[in-house]
Amino acid sequence: MNRQQLKRLGLLCSLYVSQYIPITFLYETLPIFLRQQGLSLRTIGLLNLLALPLIFKFLWSPFIDRYGFTRWGHYRVWIFGFQILLGGTTIALAFVNVSSQFQLLLAGALLISVLSASQDIATDALAVGLLSPQERGFGNGVQRGGNALGALIGGGGMLLLLNFWGWQGTLLSLAGLILLALIPLIRHRESVQQKPAGYGELNAIKGYFKTLTNFCRRPQISGWLLVLMTYAFGPYMASTMFRPLLVDVGLSLADIGLLLGVISYSAGFAGALVAGLLITQLGRKRSLLIFGSLQVGAIATYLLPVAGFVSFPMLSLVAITNQVINSMATTTLFTIMMDQSQVGTAGTDYTVQSSIAYFSGVFAAVISGIVAQAIGYPGLFGLSMAIALASILVVFVIFQETK
Repeated sequence: MNRQQLKRLGLLCSLYVSQYIPITFLYETLPIFLRQQGLSLRTIGLLNLLALPLIFKFLWSPFIDRYGFTRWGHYRVWIFGFQILLGGTTIALAFVNVSSQFQLLLAGALLISVLSASQDIATDALAVGLLSPQERGFGNGVQRGGNALGALIGGGGMLLLLNFWGWQGTLLSLAGLILLALIPLIRHRESVQQKPAGYGELNAIKGYFKTLTNFCRRPQISGWLLVLMTYAFGPYMASTMFRPLLVDVGLSLADIGLLLGVISYSAGFAGALVAGLLITQLGRKRSLLIFGSLQVGAIATYLLPVAGFVSFPMLSLVAITNQVINSMATTTLFTIMMDQSQVGTAGTDYTVQSSIAYFSGVFAAVISGIVAQAIGYPGLFGLSMAIALASILVVFVIFQETK
């Protein structure tokens, strides 16, 4: 790997780490902190609204593709703007009283979610232009690894800081980490990306809808979108119910935080990098099939604590196994999503796919509790395995490798 490749991967890693720190802080750390401050569960439940930008970010992705300052780097300028606004908003929230100004806190957190989702659009588009098809396997391993490292910092790391430094010190530290990621971006020079033929001749409204509809009209894209909707559905159902299962088997909140916030994300980082090295050698379809099959086996390990094997080392093994294999499977999805993205409209192409995958995961998480309540943990994990098996069949029959 030459120096230029290392610089590109370092840039992407810094951006994905800084992007995932505030996201994980909002979704995992903030609810715990607010509960400690005495806020009701009903009030904390409003934080679920923060997921909406991640689902609907495709609605404004065409604007990021279409408008920019090519002289300074089309997507580079967007990322600069979003990162600075993210840092500024985080600094402002540091001075909000979380107990008495919850509405202001919620509004600021929603703005952070929108900015993080928007930065994700521009970063994914930048990555499509940076990485050749041969580099995308390891590049997406770095992306997924960066996500895991960002989640480790934004989850367990920020929770520790809240305990020692309090709200204001932690938020100012969070803002500093976000702004620190601008350093590699300052040194990067983005190449000019060619837009699709006729793209510049369209007016704003026609260009907006054409960017969205062109992706969905591509040959065989419907089969790939079906893969996106089904591939991670079973694992999401199972992993969502692993958290309450840990409570039910008697683990303390501290042990759960260590298990899921530190051990699990560290394992995910390693799994992503391993997958990045394997995808190019195995090929896209074979990677989907192999890692998908491993996911079925990983879900089966959730039955161990159900059967009474609840020692911390055993639970750690279950968490590590699932996080490593999930990261490998997700890295493969990310790589193919990049293959399916066209330079010039990559922000929209990639974002449409990620929104579909995220919506599928949210839906799986929502119904997992209903299913577990109806048929218990063993039935839920068994059904998750069956769905994961069915998704492998979908990949085998429908997916056609293009790279």
